[in-house]
Amino acid sequence: MSDPLATVNAVDKIECGKDAAKHFSFPEGYRNLNHGSFGTFPKELTSTLRHYQDECEARPDWFIRYKYPRSNDSSRAAIAKLINAPVETCVFVPNATTGVNTILRNLVYQPGDVIIYFATIYGSCHKTIQYLTETTPLEAVQVEYTYPCSDATLLSAFQNTIHKIQTAGKRPLAALFDTIVSLPGVRVPFEALTTLCRKHSIFSILDAAHCIGQIPIDLSTLDPDFFVSNCHKWLHVPRGCAVLYVPVRNQHLMRSTLPTSHGFVPREGTALVSPLPPTSKSEFVNNFEFVGTVDNSPYLCLPAALAWRSKVVYGDLRGEEAIMRYGEDLALRGGDLVAAALGTEVMQNAEGTLRGCHFANVRLPVRVQSEAAEMVKIAQWISQTLVDEYDTFMAILVHGSKLWVRLSAQVYLTEEDFVWAGRALREVCERVGKGEWRGDGHGKAKL
Repeated sequence: MSDPLATVNAVDKIECGKDAAKHFSFPEGYRNLNHGSFGTFPKELTSTLRHYQDECEARPDWFIRYKYPRSNDSSRAAIAKLINAPVETCVFVPNATTGVNTILRNLVYQPGDVIIYFATIYGSCHKTIQYLTETTPLEAVQVEYTYPCSDATLLSAFQNTIHKIQTAGKRPLAALFDTIVSLPGVRVPFEALTTLCRKHSIFSILDAAHCIGQIPIDLSTLDPDFFVSNCHKWLHVPRGCAVLYVPVRNQHLMRSTLPTSHGFVPREGTALVSPLPPTSKSEFVNNFEFVGTVDNSPYLCLPAALAWRSKVVYGDLRGEEAIMRYGEDLALRGGDLVAAALGTEVMQNAEGTLRGCHFANVRLPVRVQSEAAEMVKIAQWISQTLVDEYDTFMAILVHGSKLWVRLSAQVYLTEEDFVWAGRALREVCERVGKGEWRGDGHGKAKL
């Protein structure tokens, strides 16, 4: 059989910037300034993905029942090494949303239990919490703040929230927070938040959707209660692939996958015999290994993605260190270039901690005397115009009653791309000022 890493192994080295761009499938003229939403993977991994898909189609039963579990173990070992976690604590799910749902829907809630979440929570996670408060005794409390705030302010707000819940005679059971917020794209003091959770006997649930591949992570040191991170965003693995980390001490709480499948073990009665081959793996690992019939090929591409990344160079740096340094450096320089073009500023706090990632959030020079709903319409108009007329997409968001653009730095981008983005945004914002977003020329926004 062919080597699934053959195409990747044939690559010598990859310089960050224009050289790296040759390894991706972007058409001429397209600038992918929003890597953060869906990610993308190098062309060399296409053959790896097809390799596993072809193997499955050639001998479906052999592959799904016997070959896939072994290859999945190899991928689990590779990601466990990268994040410094015991391999028995790592399994795969399709995406971070599935991982967060799996955690939250497995926990058992009693009257008086409260989950704490933060004002910049990812939308689908917020809706999951809302659903659970409708269907279980769980209550939810939001930590209030607006960026750019200091880390100290965020931590203080969290502690105050814990105190208010306890004073009300209720139990703060769990806290859900990001490592890097999605919108706006800023780094969170998740290490200190995890420590506070441990101090107050609160389950720490880390929505680390944007973590792996963007910033270093050491789970043995951090020791959260639950952690889930997409690999198809910043680690260059094909969609969809995310790692779910659950330390052994908490694995008994994760009794079911979503959907429930053959690995579930009921507390009472006799479980039906699984149609899959017998295994000596833990109930936790066995549970997540097979979750219905889906294409699990992306999970198996993780070693190839890491092999590709090991060839990336930036100055004297190579591999993960090169990618992370280049991304953060480019986000800093690129964000400043766009802010200069727009005559505004990049979101940052006094401590200088928000920009410790591969995102840059730049305020748009638009002041709107209107309701939030109209600001959302303006943001949507800008996004659509950039897609239709500029062959790009940039994440436009409303935060703190202002319009911002979130820009992603990646190995295939250069400062030139951010200079271009600044010009494009300036032109579109001028059109907003003329009222084009309304379609009738009236109700002009101010620049």
